[in-house]
Amino acid sequence: MAEQIFSYSETELAAVAERLLALAAAGGATAAEADVSEGCGQNVSVRLGEVETIEYNRDKGVSLTVYLGQQKGHASTSDFSEQALADTVAAALNIARYTMGDDCAGLADPALLLQAGQRRDLDLYHPWDLPVDDAIALARECEDAARAADPRITNSEGGTVATHATRHCYANSHGYSGSLTTSRHSLSAAVVASGDDSMQRDYWYTTARHAGDLLSAAEVGRMAGERTVRRLNARRVKTGQYPVIFEAPVAGSLLSHLVQAVSGGSLYRKSSFLLDSLGKQVAAPLLDVYEDPFVLRGLASGCADDEGVATVARQFIDKGVLQGYFLASYSARKLGMQSTGHAGGPHNLLVRPTLAGGLQALLARMGTGLLVTELMGQGINLVTGDYSRGASGFWVENGVIAYPVEELTIAGNLRDMLQGIDAIGDDVDTRGSRHIGSVLLSPLTVAGEA
Repeated sequence: MAEQIFSYSETELAAVAERLLALAAAGGATAAEADVSEGCGQNVSVRLGEVETIEYNRDKGVSLTVYLGQQKGHASTSDFSEQALADTVAAALNIARYTMGDDCAGLADPALLLQAGQRRDLDLYHPWDLPVDDAIALARECEDAARAADPRITNSEGGTVATHATRHCYANSHGYSGSLTTSRHSLSAAVVASGDDSMQRDYWYTTARHAGDLLSAAEVGRMAGERTVRRLNARRVKTGQYPVIFEAPVAGSLLSHLVQAVSGGSLYRKSSFLLDSLGKQVAAPLLDVYEDPFVLRGLASGCADDEGVATVARQFIDKGVLQGYFLASYSARKLGMQSTGHAGGPHNLLVRPTLAGGLQALLARMGTGLLVTELMGQGINLVTGDYSRGASGFWVENGVIAYPVEELTIAGNLRDMLQGIDAIGDDVDTRGSRHIGSVLLSPLTVAGEA
């Protein structure tokens, strides 16, 4: 099946990478690394029952980095011909000759690279043989279910079905070469509902490596419709200090801010509120986060990072204590440390729930306060940890949702927010690289009506 989808086999991509490295060495490079990739996919969307877009994509590319000692040059092309490869190498070498040397530049430490015996099959490639007519029918079913969820749904932004497959090979002059073929599929719907004096939009989606792991079109559509209608006739709340629940789909943003604060670029630039926090309490003692690069069919799984460094499962946060940073080779050298296998970002982050019963249990625990279902804006200062973002969601009284709310601003400090995590629900959202349930936080400043 793979060879029917892709124009190049993993072996052929590896041969292109090796040819680039050979040309770079012949041109005087002291070291080099190449990434060769091919991707293909199909995207179909319908709106109000009519086909809106049918898109096919197929692309390929070469990315080459060369080193002349500590001088670095980079060039890329989408042409795999011998002349184009030679021109790309020449361009990268020319750039390197005019670049200032950097004593932290260079390939990953050879001792950290993935070895043949460490490779394992993580079940990441499952092509979806989806004829376009079937894709249209599936997208239409999803949108129809959303529009049928409630008579107050008056318009639609459509239903969409997407399937994509990617193959790439990374090789470097240390003798490392590794290839990976993956797939990713998704199904989504977004609709608009009208109330007495308001109009609201919301959506839902499902995504997975294997089409069989997706939610049904009817389920995705139903959830999109229900989530839209429940936002109608939203109010504002009085400005004050209230406990806040971040619903699972937005709770992952807290984890993203934490990861960014302890990633190499933020640390060596000293632009993080969590400088020198290794081994220190950075969150509430109930927070446990495990990083597992080896989740079968995981959306952030992989045996090696983008530099070929072997990945390792580890406890990222243990009882609120930071156990490790996220470092690629360059940032690790800047910090006088060793790569943690995170060129390209973190792998699957699994947050341990602390409260059974899903969102309802968290609402009951909170009593009265704010449930946030959407965040807007980027009011985050990673240097100080100051946090201020627009929000909408629901006002909760006595553990029960009372009414929708909008035009709010949530303000606090990330350090205090992480330390103030009160409970984590077991309604875990597994649609991305951060597997986390809804999170109850200690009171934050909520700005609404005066």
